[in-house]
Amino acid sequence: MVTAYDATFARMLDEGGADVLLVGDSLGMVVQGQETTLPVTLDEMLYHCRAVARGSKRAHLVGDMPFMSYQVSPEEAVRSAGRFLAEGGMHAVKLEGGAAMAPTIRRIVAAGIPVMGHVGLTPQSVHAMGGFKVQGKREEDAQRVLEDARAVAEAGAYAIVLEGIPSELASHITAELPIATIGIGAGPHCDGQVLVCYDLLGLTAERVPRFVKQYEHFYQNGLTAIARFKHEVQEGVFPSAEQSFGTIPERATPAAAGGLQASGTPDGSEPVRG
Repeated sequence: MVTAYDATFARMLDEGGADVLLVGDSLGMVVQGQETTLPVTLDEMLYHCRAVARGSKRAHLVGDMPFMSYQVSPEEAVRSAGRFLAEGGMHAVKLEGGAAMAPTIRRIVAAGIPVMGHVGLTPQSVHAMGGFKVQGKREEDAQRVLEDARAVAEAGAYAIVLEGIPSELASHITAELPIATIGIGAGPHCDGQVLVCYDLLGLTAERVPRFVKQYEHFYQNGLTAIARFKHEVQEGVFPSAEQSFGTIPERATPAAAGGLQASGTPDGSEPVRG
């Protein structure tokens, strides 16, 4: 599973073989530049969901329910979740929380909407947790995470994200639960793994968390590309004849010139972006 936030990335990730695309509320941090995921709104999430749905052809699509779109009441949660499918083009929703959210999960599932759970380090509770810290290190905390995972599964969730917990705890939860576990910072024993696409592709300039592996370095590659572009413009190398359109014939009238077609494309079908 990989996060996606727009049509172009969705297409790339989909064609690259990602099984699940998560339109994560992490977009608040990596796209919007927020310090946390808390400011992200439901309408903003739906906007990005629609873009991802347009770019994806085969992956399973999951929309992240943002802060306060499901905590107020089960009824409001069902309405919010329904919008992800009806307006956002998603196949399922994801929400954070364990035992306390079990009644809400049960209501959403009863409405015919698949739910993916999320326990352990839950970013929407960052202030209550005292920051982005590994959960379940102490025995009593590990027991709480386990009970939360059990409650989510019993409420009808079809899968659950385990974030920021010790590997041994994640292994125990995966062995016990009848549903799929997807880890992030939870070790290698989960059924699947998820990463933020910006982290996976090396698109962030900041230091990444320990659990991230960067498979490319797109940010540095981008800096190099921009520097080359600037240099070629300053030196008059770009645009060259190859990137330019044909000249206006001498006998062309102003009216004819207004309908000038691209050189080498008799039907004028060559796309032009600006």
